[in-house]
Amino acid sequence: MNNIHKTAIIEEGAQLGDNITIGAYTIIGKDVKIGDGTTIGSHTLIEGKTTIGQNNQIFSHATLGSIPQDLKFQGEDVELIIGNNNKIREYTLFNPGTIGGGSKTVIGDNNLFMGYTHVAHDCIIGNNCIFANVATLAGHVECGDAVVVGGLTPVHQFCKLGSYAMIGGGSVVTQDIPPFCLAEGNRAVLRGLNLTGLRRRLDNREDIDEIKKAYKAIFQSKDPIADVANKLLEESNNSYVHELAQFVLDTKRGIPFNRK
Repeated sequence: MNNIHKTAIIEEGAQLGDNITIGAYTIIGKDVKIGDGTTIGSHTLIEGKTTIGQNNQIFSHATLGSIPQDLKFQGEDVELIIGNNNKIREYTLFNPGTIGGGSKTVIGDNNLFMGYTHVAHDCIIGNNCIFANVATLAGHVECGDAVVVGGLTPVHQFCKLGSYAMIGGGSVVTQDIPPFCLAEGNRAVLRGLNLTGLRRRLDNREDIDEIKKAYKAIFQSKDPIADVANKLLEESNNSYVHELAQFVLDTKRGIPFNRK
């Protein structure tokens, strides 16, 4: 049984699951699909071709699915897809994709989006990420799993943030941040590994030690980083080392690091 406030507007065609709560003055568009157990606060707008999974908490004044903030957008058929168990706080703004970016913005499970965060068109976000207040992801940004972005931090379009990466608050990210790394500053540069995050999430200490060795080899040796990364792919059997090395080889925007 759903609990829908009498002032909420649910347009004909919207598909609602079971045990959904919708607050006062909220508007749900005709092409929206909402999964079981999701709660939506007051004065929220959810429109466009937006699919929301189960057990999400969406707080007041969020706007989900409004057209991309892209001047090239001309009303094409695009989507916003949100997974399960996400917390989406007040005044957040999520946009769907564009034709040029694959037509979809996709958000995984168990993420926390604090107040005023923005997820722009064509972003791809994994699971268990945290975006602090006023973190802003420009178009086509990709985030792996368990990424943490500090408050008041913009991320430039087309940047990639690897899994377990952490970005300090008040940073400006204009290049790719590899998995397991800590970055901060304006412009953000690598400051080392996100060891606190790794210790919380990785049970095997040997994996952390292997990541440490790989980080030093890639970013602190004098050899070309591509050569080091290829060597690690050939010689290491550790999946986390492979993830770090492959990210380095695949980067398009470059990686902000300073060799001493």
